[in-house]
Amino acid sequence: MSFFMQITMGTDSMAANQPITQPEEVTEKSIQVIDLALKGGWIMIPLLLMSILAIYIFIERYFTIRKAGKEDVNFMNNIRDFILNGKIDAAISLCKATQTPISRMIEKGVSRIGRPLDDISASIENVAKLEVYKLEKSLALLATISGAAPMLGFLGTVLGMIKALFVMANSGEGVVIQSLAGGIYEAMVTTVGGLIVGIIAYVGYNILVSNVEKVVYKMEARSIEFLDLLNEPGK
Repeated sequence: MSFFMQITMGTDSMAANQPITQPEEVTEKSIQVIDLALKGGWIMIPLLLMSILAIYIFIERYFTIRKAGKEDVNFMNNIRDFILNGKIDAAISLCKATQTPISRMIEKGVSRIGRPLDDISASIENVAKLEVYKLEKSLALLATISGAAPMLGFLGTVLGMIKALFVMANSGEGVVIQSLAGGIYEAMVTTVGGLIVGIIAYVGYNILVSNVEKVVYKMEARSIEFLDLLNEPGK
């Protein structure tokens, strides 16, 4: 019994004297966005240019369309008073001073007073088409970016995967998980970049189209109001 007790005591003392090893802390690796973008290769350069161009077009068109949509609530009332009082020159001067798509459209109609109503309507419609064309400037390019950027990103991914598989096939070491994973995530960077640029351009395009439609609605309403004014009895 004393012999077994000595062995037990010896084992306990060795366990007590043995240093306690702490579990190793797992360090999480992180990567910066810039470093991640650089790993995408040359495809990231046209994507960067597309993103800059898309942001520029959106900001420039947004404020231009917003300015075109502003309207003086008393504009049509003043035009009405001038026409009813026979002050055609004053009405034209007011339109030139206002400088909006609606004012330029009404100016053309006022300058055609005295001609058949169909001619006046046609001249107003032609000016309206030109104004809408000006408002929609560069929107087609923005729509192209929204569709081309994701496709360009997918192209970069396919090229990256081909490159990674080519390196693995010629390495002579067989399938290495680290090499395969590294090649895949580097190739996927272009897909992420293309999708981000495409989403930004797509959302911006739809916002601008919606704002243009609001301006077009105002132009149609004011043209109808002007033609109704010319159809009033005594005109």
